[in-house]
Amino acid sequence: MTLEQLSALPPAELAAQFERCCGARRWVRMMCMGRPFRSLEALHEASDRASDSLTPTDWREAFTHHPRIGDVAALREKFATTSVWAGAEQAGAAAASEATLHALAQGNREYEQRFGYLFIVCATGRSADEMLSMLSMRLGNAASEEFTIAIEEQRKIMRLRLDKMIEKGTS
Repeated sequence: MTLEQLSALPPAELAAQFERCCGARRWVRMMCMGRPFRSLEALHEASDRASDSLTPTDWREAFTHHPRIGDVAALREKFATTSVWAGAEQAGAAAASEATLHALAQGNREYEQRFGYLFIVCATGRSADEMLSMLSMRLGNAASEEFTIAIEEQRKIMRLRLDKMIEKGTS
């Protein structure tokens, strides 16, 4: 999709496209109000402005739009399948061992109990073992530090997805 096509979408379709990048309703509304987008840089700037206005509640809402890493079957399916949006993000985890998948599932449960939201990581270019290592390290963070890290990871994901939407289309 081009920037011109994105900017011309009817409001509901535009909102649906942006929701694929970030599930926070406030961010989606602000992005919809920011059109037309004259350049990719302008799109990124609009995203940054919208992101800067998000409250902790908004960020938590965004986090809920990521799949829950909860059981081995779901992990195996998640890492074995590809899609236009998530394929490149999780390609490094496709060859994960069962032990790694079990450890990720357990670590994510611990993370969610400790911090109250899903483990958020920009998985692009990372193997399952790398994500497990990051998860293990981040479990030791203070809650405020971890929330800041999760927000930055969410921002990376949003930028990548905006770029994919423009570069590769959304179908």
